[in-house]
Amino acid sequence: MTEIAVKLRPRKQTRISMEKTGKILEAALYVFSNSGFRGATLDQIAERAEISKPNLLYYFDSKEAIHRELLTRLLDKWLEPLRAMDPDGDPVEEIVSYVKRKIEMARDFPRESRLFANEIMQGAPVIHAVLARDLKALVDEKAKVITAWAEEGRIASVNPHHLIFSIWATTQHYADFSAQVRLVLGTDNIAFEDAAEHLDRTFRRILTPSFAEKR
Repeated sequence: MTEIAVKLRPRKQTRISMEKTGKILEAALYVFSNSGFRGATLDQIAERAEISKPNLLYYFDSKEAIHRELLTRLLDKWLEPLRAMDPDGDPVEEIVSYVKRKIEMARDFPRESRLFANEIMQGAPVIHAVLARDLKALVDEKAKVITAWAEEGRIASVNPHHLIFSIWATTQHYADFSAQVRLVLGTDNIAFEDAAEHLDRTFRRILTPSFAEKR
């Protein structure tokens, strides 16, 4: 009985427990995004969070539990812009707005993007079931919307899944390969405004029927 009670205590969402949990997750995000899951240790996370290891283990019983919680929260945030794509909106504007939000996320959440990329490159061992269920369902849903827009002649005929993959690749690149981008540009300042403008023009051309007819 005592053992079960101890395990359940952190689930009481008091102000202190929420603050502690947030501090631990923020520290873990830094450690995981820089060292990867295998290179990260509980000692590193505790030190970064400025708490003792026993205190950390009061809230999370393992490194895996912290990693899983981070990825679960991240995936929900990552899917939000795609969920916001409105079937009743202007097709081109809805899609380029999605592109814009994704490039903004690459700018504002680079560590989260690298954490997610590392999980995927490892074969998604922690969130495989969630990707296969929630992500696939959402992408399939939006793919049907994009296909309907194309069939109505409101955008060019495109493969909806590969369109979404292309958006992911061209936006998340700026976070996941930021070191390469900085080296090639020869500056520490990634001009996200320029990237956003370029991607806006690129996807507008891809989605405009007249451009597709000229190919």
